[in-house]
Amino acid sequence: MLIRLFCLASCVLSAAFVEADEIRDMQTQAIETKHCDAVHWGVDSSRYSSWTSHSNRLIPVYAFGTKGAGEGIDLDSYTGENSPYRDPQKVQHLYQSDVQTSLDSEATYMDQTNIFDLELAAVEAGKKHVFLVVFDGMDWPTTRIAAIYNEQKVSYDEGRGTGTHFQEYQAGGTTQYGWMVTSPYRDGAQVDVNSQRVKNPGSGLPGGYNAQIAGRYPWSLATVPEYLIAGPRDALVRHAYTDSATSATSMNCGVKSYNGAIGVTYEGRPQPSVAHLAQAAGYKIGVVTSVPISHATPAATYSHNVSRNDYQDITRDLLGLPSVSHPEQALQGVDVLIGAGFGVDTDSDRGQGENFVVGNKYLTDQDLKAIDMDHGGNYSVALRTEGVAGKDTLTAAVNKAIENKTRLFGFYGVYGFGGSNDGHLPYASADGAYDPAPGVSGGPIEYSEGDVQENPKLAEMTTAALAVLEATDKPFWMMVEAGDVDWANHDNNIDNSIGAVNSGDAAVKVITDWVEKNSSWEESVLIVTADHGHYMMIDHPELLIRPTQPVTESTDESSK
Repeated sequence: MLIRLFCLASCVLSAAFVEADEIRDMQTQAIETKHCDAVHWGVDSSRYSSWTSHSNRLIPVYAFGTKGAGEGIDLDSYTGENSPYRDPQKVQHLYQSDVQTSLDSEATYMDQTNIFDLELAAVEAGKKHVFLVVFDGMDWPTTRIAAIYNEQKVSYDEGRGTGTHFQEYQAGGTTQYGWMVTSPYRDGAQVDVNSQRVKNPGSGLPGGYNAQIAGRYPWSLATVPEYLIAGPRDALVRHAYTDSATSATSMNCGVKSYNGAIGVTYEGRPQPSVAHLAQAAGYKIGVVTSVPISHATPAATYSHNVSRNDYQDITRDLLGLPSVSHPEQALQGVDVLIGAGFGVDTDSDRGQGENFVVGNKYLTDQDLKAIDMDHGGNYSVALRTEGVAGKDTLTAAVNKAIENKTRLFGFYGVYGFGGSNDGHLPYASADGAYDPAPGVSGGPIEYSEGDVQENPKLAEMTTAALAVLEATDKPFWMMVEAGDVDWANHDNNIDNSIGAVNSGDAAVKVITDWVEKNSSWEESVLIVTADHGHYMMIDHPELLIRPTQPVTESTDESSK
């Protein structure tokens, strides 16, 4: 009896000293009270949330294997005195207009299209492995709150900083740091998805970047805060902010286009991506994402479509099937495609045009059967399977692909919430658990045990993709997207945002570890960046650090 009482008291005492989840509590309270002393979103500092969309902030670029690698690969080819924003002809080429408001004789920043230039230069120089990691929606403040949380101190207020692997990793002295403009060619295009036509090319608010207003650094404060979100409406200088589709198109195809464009020019013409050009040169192609397989970022690596919402056709391009854009001669398709979207079914979707097929929003049953090697296709297929760990289903498909010398397709995701939360991998919160705090969209998301266990992590997806890509000893190009950062920031949710950054950071480490073990930074290039920013403002960074207080270790034997 005394032993039982002692154990009960021990459990109660242990529970009292369990370390609190301060970030989750902070986020929850901010949603309830509509105020937070540490951060706010938007131009109104008195409200926790006054803006839930993108911004026109400069975005950091972390490059590895580039320093001293030669013209076109070295980041200095596009920064400092070589910034395209110092050259009127280059600015004119980017935006077709509005040269004066974007021209800056002191610009040190590059443009998103230079990511394409750099990667293509790496392919043409014969680099064996070219990696692009896109943290969708991760601007400088987003990285900083993750770094503060990870280090439990405020270690920097400008520059590259420390606190994540991609900030600290030196790649044998070959790493570089810069920043870029993400503005599109135009906003407000009208398209016909059935005919794949842009109805009003050249219309809408023009893109551009005015450093006099927005600042020359990712950590700068805008003199007119509304400028970063295309305002105020009566301003003399206004520039459109990008969406994920045209930003990914810029990075992958080297052209500015309209918001919503997938691999096409502002006139709607299909444009070859780095992946297409690399594939033509004998490279294998891999695409990995934590969100649905045909969302904007993975879509623009390879597909062609006038609308980012034509998901099933975008997937067809990725998998080498006939699509509305390529009805007669299908694209070759990628060698590895792993992502989410599993279990998201719908009866109708006007955004997908007349050829939409009822069922899964992103992949039709017919198309899945057509690619499956068990039905004569050329992909080893891994699907979320009830009662089986996601890592195990993916590993089995990897082994099958290597043994049979086929491609790899993995399809995962959570389902059952409805709306925009369907289809992604489970959100990891700041503490690494899967119990995200509520955001502005509503109550907290609750995951089942199956949601967590039956889906692989982004890092595990990255490992799987590398295993298949390296199996033939051919060169390869690979894109990995940490897409949940964007979803968390749209939801003004710092708990999810920190967790998403760290999940993506783990995938970056998989890549750098692989290069060190299997390759070198002489024959590999890695770019880590984001497609656009949001509008989080860090008011009191010290409040993101948990209070200093002694924490008694748990003595609960049942927890050991």
